[in-house]
Amino acid sequence: MPLNRLQPPAACARFGLMAVAALLASGCSVLEETRIDYRSAKTVNALVVPPDLTQLARDSRYALPGGAVTASGLEAASAARPKIAVAAPDQLGDVRLERAGSQRWLVVSRPPEQLWPTLREFWQDHGFVLTLDQPQLGLMETDWAENRAKIPQDFIRSTIGKLFDNLYSTGERDKFRTRVERNASGGSDIFISHRGMVEVYTNARQDSTVWQPRPADPELEAEFLRRLMVKLGASEEQARSAAAATAAAALARLETRDGGPVVVLEDNFDRAWRRVGLSLDRSGFTVEDRNRAEGVYFVRYVTPEADRAPREESGFFSRIAGWFGSGRKAESAPLRLRILVRPDGPRTLVQVLDGNGQPDRSANAVRIAQLLADDLK
Repeated sequence: MPLNRLQPPAACARFGLMAVAALLASGCSVLEETRIDYRSAKTVNALVVPPDLTQLARDSRYALPGGAVTASGLEAASAARPKIAVAAPDQLGDVRLERAGSQRWLVVSRPPEQLWPTLREFWQDHGFVLTLDQPQLGLMETDWAENRAKIPQDFIRSTIGKLFDNLYSTGERDKFRTRVERNASGGSDIFISHRGMVEVYTNARQDSTVWQPRPADPELEAEFLRRLMVKLGASEEQARSAAAATAAAALARLETRDGGPVVVLEDNFDRAWRRVGLSLDRSGFTVEDRNRAEGVYFVRYVTPEADRAPREESGFFSRIAGWFGSGRKAESAPLRLRILVRPDGPRTLVQVLDGNGQPDRSANAVRIAQLLADDLK
């Protein structure tokens, strides 16, 4: 049974020799959260078209205006911009960082079609495999991956440990969702949301584990937004300064109106719409469609227990048991709901509707509204 957790006085290796385990247990240390070295469970090589072949024609709706975007071109454009010394700037060239509470997102003066190849390259450069890549919906999602930078760099790890790198694990997995929306000015709003899982023991003997959801990490989201700013042309110093700026407060509270739950958000509609979308991504919802004019998100929600994040291969007899109905219980069907965002004077109201567009007053609606309110605070 693999041991994937790092907890004192447990060893840092999954399974190993007793002597090595003792040394590892005494030498474990904690690394900075901002260090990132992700490794996905799968790797995919980029498709390269040989020079003697012609690239297949693509849908013109997503063709890049003005030619291809290259790293050298972005670097040259960045160097050509005037260097202005500003303390914690929000605007870096055509990239602006917006903040509200613990939430951050980027506003870029480029259309989504132009940004999409850069976003795809950004995640692949950081060691992720994309499991969702839908430019027509503006959604991109990574596979579950492990941040190898969290593994303690003790004496054993820095010497012979590198020979057995696969024996080490943090017991945590992360995945990230990128959502891109076209804004009123023709540019793009970019949101990055994090979801995490942690492996925990299921009994006192510590010979069996299960994956459980862990809270979203706003600091990881902020770090990837900072790195994306650099990818889009900002310097390291500018991006770090902008990301470190103090977040603006935006209060949210849960109320009961007409017998149903309503989240009251102390923000205007434009910012509330963006923040609710990011909160939905963070909280495990799948946004199937959205209608900004009517202020509606069409969502599908699966309970966290049904999300089998980092999957371990089950044994032969376990699969046989599942075939005959003696294995895992059947998962409940996902809920299809609508999240209504509507202005109410200087504030914005967020309400849960059922699949038919009627106010939902069920216990599930109360739980979902509370989930959104807690994340929007």
